[in-house]
Amino acid sequence: MNKRINFEDTLFILNVRIRMLRDMMQLDVDADLFYRQSMGDIEFINQCLDALAEKFVANIKFLDRETEADNILDAEWQFGQLLNEMTSNSCPFTAQLFPDMPALIGKLRADSVKRKKLIEESYVPAENSTPEPVVSHAELNGLLGSA
Repeated sequence: MNKRINFEDTLFILNVRIRMLRDMMQLDVDADLFYRQSMGDIEFINQCLDALAEKFVANIKFLDRETEADNILDAEWQFGQLLNEMTSNSCPFTAQLFPDMPALIGKLRADSVKRKKLIEESYVPAENSTPEPVVSHAELNGLLGSA
């Protein structure tokens, strides 16, 4: 996967897929028909978010790094909401019907937490960064004649 990733388009598609799954959770669907595909979709979203986080951390030369980080973190939040809804009582996929689901959701949550931490640690928001002085204090003192 050495190809360039278009973050904006990729995140758009992932957010649409997340929204589709969240919408499905609100419907009265036959859980047996949709479970395996839904779990596959969620694992796919998780893998894509892994790839985006990896590329984001590896490339420190993004023009608008803070915006990209915010967009990835927003997608992670949406993903977290989906995972929360999957474990709610109103979800068609219950742990009684699908005993492997809680472990999978737990693993996906842990992956998401790791990615969020990695992304948050890899950039410093503009309001928290301290601009480097154009002239050092020593140079300023030398220019002004004070020692």
